[in-house]
Amino acid sequence: MTKGRRAAILVVDDEPAVADVYADQLGDRYTVETAYSGEAALSKLDSTVDVVLLDRRMPDLSGDEVLSAIREQRYDTRVAMVTAVDPDFDIIEMPFDDYVLKPVSKEDLFQTIEQLLLYADYEERLRECYSLTAKYAALESSKPQAVLDESEEFTALEAELAEVRAELDELTDSFDATDFELLFRNFETGDSMPDSTQL
Repeated sequence: MTKGRRAAILVVDDEPAVADVYADQLGDRYTVETAYSGEAALSKLDSTVDVVLLDRRMPDLSGDEVLSAIREQRYDTRVAMVTAVDPDFDIIEMPFDDYVLKPVSKEDLFQTIEQLLLYADYEERLRECYSLTAKYAALESSKPQAVLDESEEFTALEAELAEVRAELDELTDSFDATDFELLFRNFETGDSMPDSTQL
């Protein structure tokens, strides 16, 4: 998520009253859009959407089909299934980020979204740290130290890398064991990510 802007949430439910209640509850903190069908959800989805709250049981396109379409289009968005469908073994292969059973309280919605945004922020910082580390290592291995010491660009790179590492440390300090389990589950099932122990 881009720093300085409110997170964008897409609420998808074929019951307009339910979707509108969620949107009203979330509107003070986030930028919220609603979609009352799977087709409408896909038409509103773009790279600016941070979190999708997705019902499973919908008549035109099911939530499962919408989830598959989101992943096929490789949108970098978090998806929480918010549903009255009790989980069965079929969910094992589904690439969602969270599964929340209805009825859902306002506090449940906020907690779910905030956790997903936290994980997304961590992954973004980790990618950035990996990229900066690769640049740092490439320059350090090919340039004499005296040249590096005189380079304003290299000094700026060092400062940026230190800042990103500090942000990662701060985020990591806020995680518990469950957070780490969810994070690394996502790494294993999503795009390949660097091992944080290598950074």
